[in-house]
Amino acid sequence: MRGRDPETGEFYSPSRTQQRIEALEIRSLAEKLVALPAAQLARLPIPEELMPHIVETQRITSHIAHKRQLQFLAKQMRREEDEVLEAIRDAMDEGGEAARRETALLHQAEQWRDRLLADGDDALAALLEEFPTADRQKLRQLVRNAVDEKTKNKPPRAFRDLFREVRELLSSTDTPDDEAAAE
Repeated sequence: MRGRDPETGEFYSPSRTQQRIEALEIRSLAEKLVALPAAQLARLPIPEELMPHIVETQRITSHIAHKRQLQFLAKQMRREEDEVLEAIRDAMDEGGEAARRETALLHQAEQWRDRLLADGDDALAALLEEFPTADRQKLRQLVRNAVDEKTKNKPPRAFRDLFREVRELLSSTDTPDDEAAAE
């Protein structure tokens, strides 16, 4: 029973309707998590204690058993702090901060790839100056192969490999811009 504060008339706790709405929102979030592939789940800020429950729910195929396990997962998620659930929602949200950062990273990788293909050694020197831990020989080989593919109208395998290499380089290393933004 909720009860009221005799002096102010305010309720002590949220109404049952409000509690039910919050529980349904968390269940909806659990359904979305279960629908994601393992690679996307790994990128989300999911607490370690929830991951086995998510994997178990994905494994179960029987309709009723899956529904029951999904309810159990939602119950476990309700025990988490609101900040944790908001961080998961934000990371999943297309318009969230994590999605914006990922999109910016992809655009930056595309720009570097195009610059490497257009300017060659000058762009490679600039990239290596900004990211000294990069593998110079591998990048040079990928640039050479991508240019060769383009001139011979071959499928763009090295073009894609160059993009992947640059994206991994950008995501693994903290750039000076990221450090300045953090301060």
